[in-house]
Parts: sequence; structure tokens; C-alpha cells
Amino acid sequence: MHLKKILIVVSLVFISIIACKKEKFFTDAGAKLEFSVDTVQFDTVFTTIGSATQSFKVYNPYNKSIKLSSISLAKGDNSFFRLNINGVSTRRITNVEMEANDSIYIFVEVHVDPNNTNNPMIVQDSIVFETNGTFQDVKLVAVGQDVNLINGDDASGTISTNTTWNNLKPYLVYNSMLVDSNVILSISSGTKIYFHHGSRMYVKGTLNAIGSVPEPIIFRNDRLEHWYDDVPGQWVGIYFVSGSKDNRLDFCEIKNAIIGIQADTVANTNYTVEISNSKILNMNAVGIFGQGTNIKAGNCVIANCGQYALALTIGGSYEFYHCTIYNSWAYANRQTPSLVLNNYYQDVNGNYHVRPLNNAIFGNCIIYGSLENEIVFDSFNSSSTFNYKFINSLVKIADTVTTTNFAHWQNIYKNQLPGIKSPSTSDFSLDTLAYAKDKGDITIGSYYISDILGNPRTYLPDLGAYERQDNK
Repeated sequence: MHLKKILIVVSLVFISIIACKKEKFFTDAGAKLEFSVDTVQFDTVFTTIGSATQSFKVYNPYNKSIKLSSISLAKGDNSFFRLNINGVSTRRITNVEMEANDSIYIFVEVHVDPNNTNNPMIVQDSIVFETNGTFQDVKLVAVGQDVNLINGDDASGTISTNTTWNNLKPYLVYNSMLVDSNVILSISSGTKIYFHHGSRMYVKGTLNAIGSVPEPIIFRNDRLEHWYDDVPGQWVGIYFVSGSKDNRLDFCEIKNAIIGIQADTVANTNYTVEISNSKILNMNAVGIFGQGTNIKAGNCVIANCGQYALALTIGGSYEFYHCTIYNSWAYANRQTPSLVLNNYYQDVNGNYHVRPLNNAIFGNCIIYGSLENEIVFDSFNSSSTFNYKFINSLVKIADTVTTTNFAHWQNIYKNQLPGIKSPSTSDFSLDTLAYAKDKGDITIGSYYISDILGNPRTYLPDLGAYERQDNK
């Protein structure tokens, strides 16, 4: 009899456990999940390359656990999207359990296949959630763009004959690219060139990139989500290697790289690269890096670089007219000036090699930034060739630097606020009461009779790349 009572008690406990298991999940047919968004929106996605992963949260609002019969993409295996749920990459998953008042992340990625069209296309789908026979969904929307893929791992990555890139659809550089020796790559106005992470454009021959005010040529990273618009270091930059010559960039924008433009030792007496009406912004190292080369720039903005806006090293010849060189770095405590001039280097054996700085001319420029001293002169010794001259330029420089030698300093405006509208939003035009108004040299102003926006310069030109338009 005692044994029978024990068996009855055990049986009751077992039945109770089963009953509890049945009541483990919230089973109401009207159960509904909650979501952090109702639509997951992707910005432009390049064909075959994919996109950044987006995510959202799914919430169980109940005081009991709940079981999702399935989470799936409505288009199934035909979907351009893919999900990652609890570490599982899938297009459909079943029997997903959520604890009471808990939430889970769902990650979504999209891969868009080429569609042989030059126009963006809309890719849509939805994620369907089935819970206790109730269906809910979260919409997915992506804009796909077909591209000309330039891949450094195959033949497309080397430009070996004279070539023109047009603006019919963007170019995407993957695993870097090369313009070969004695070859000209011409880029038409309005063309967009995107670079995947770690990619670079190497130029042994000649790059001829001529844009316009309404249709500049864009060189930038391939992450087009808005939060990547101004993030530096997403690609490597444009490198004019030793032997490259006669390069020209006009109305170009180079953004978000490590080194915007690097030009190596000059191969002839012509300019290695001539840059005009262009912007070089958001480099995590250097805007323009010259190494014993020959660079001319006018009507340019070089700004917001983690180290130097201009590093003009190992001698060479440099001319900068009507340039706005402005460095206020928001990502860390910048220690280096906006501009450094140097005429030597030290090899791996510790030996010093001196090359003449034949000229470094800055006329009608603004050189300003967040440091007390934004210009550094790094000459090997007093007898080495180290020629530089600042003419009618506004400079931010330490008070200890003497600027009375007319051979180097002519009509300098020292440590004055230039009056730039909004450097933090990359608006480097001049405000109404800007100190830089009407301070330019007339002769230098005649070199560039229009500013970076095509506005005519006045008889007394303003400093920097922008001529103030008082009627605007």
C-alpha cells in the first residue's frame, strides 16, 4: 500500500511536469510580436558585391515564452536577401524560441545580381514571422546599381591601352587597379569611381580626369550608407608612382581615403600632377603627399586630415594658388600641422639623403586649423636648398616663427580668423564678414579668374578657393 501511494505521487508529479511543459509557451492565437522597425532600408548596393549588414530587433512583449513557427523570406530561395538569426545564415528558420519579455537581433544582407541596365533598380522582399498561426512581416527595400567592375585580380584591373571612362554607370575598383606606363586613362565629367576597402589607383602612365562645376568626377569609398559619407580611411587613395607624368585633375572630389593623392619622384620637368577646382577631404593620414615631385594646385580645398593636409617632402617643386588648406580633425587629437615642408629622407641604414626644395609657393591661400602652429619647416641644414614663399596668404603659425624675411613672406596675414562658413559640414566658402575678403594679390588672382564654383573673381580677389558672392 505504501508503494502504491509512492507510485501515485510520482505519477501526479509527472503529469504536473507535462502540464507545465504544455503551458511553457504563450499560445494565444492573437499573439503578436513587436519590431524596432517596419522597413529595413538599404542605400545603393553595387551588383555582385553586396552591402553592409543591417539589423533590427524582434520583441516578445509577453510574460511567457513564445515560439515562432517560422521566420522566412517571402521570396524564399529567389530572394536577393539573406538572414542571420542566432548565428545561423538562412532564408528560413523554424521553431525559434523567445523568452518572456526578451528580444532577438535579426541581421539582413543583400546581394544584387547584374541586370545589364545603367539605371538603379529597386529590390524588395519581406521577412514573414509566423506565431501561433498569426502572420506579420517586416519589409526589405534596397536600391541596386549596376557597375563597371575593375578587379585587380583579373585583366580588368590593368589599363594597358588608352581608355576613356564615361559617366553612364559607376566604376567599382576592387582589389586595386593600375594605369600602365605610357597609357592615358581619361575620365569624363560626372563619372563616379568607387573603391572597395583597401583598394588603390596606381598610375604609372597618365590620368586625365576633367569634370565640371555641375558634374564633378567623384573618387570615394564604396560604402554608400549615409553614416559612411565622411568617414576617413575607407580606401587607400591615388598614387602617381615614379615615372608617371602630365596628370591632370580638374573639378574632382577625392574623399575618405588614407592618402588622397601621393606623387613620387618627378620623372621630367613638367608637372607630375596638376590639380584645379578640386576637393580633397577626410583623409586619415595625408591629403596631398609629395615626394621629390612637381605639383601645381589652384582653386582647391584640402581639409580634415588626420596627419597633414599637405606633406611636401624630399624636396621638389610645388605651387599652390587660391587654395583653402584647413585642418580640424574630429576623430582624435591631431599632433601634426596642416603643412610640412621637407628636403631630405633617411634610408634603412640611417644615412641621410638631401634633395633640393627648389620652390614651394603659396599665393592667395588660406592655411589654417585647430593647432597653434599649422606650418612646419624641416630643412636638413642651413646650407641645403630650401626655397619657399608665402604671398598674400593667411597663415596660422606660432608667434615664435619670424615672418619678416621678404624672400619668404610677402603680405602675410598671420593668425587671423579667415571667416570660413562651416568647416564642420565641409562648407569652406567665406561668410559675409570674412577677414579673407579682398586680401589677395591681383596678379595671382588673374591665374584663376573664376573660383572653385565658377564664380568670377573680383579685382581684389578673396583668399582661398572661394570668391565671396555678396548677393547670395
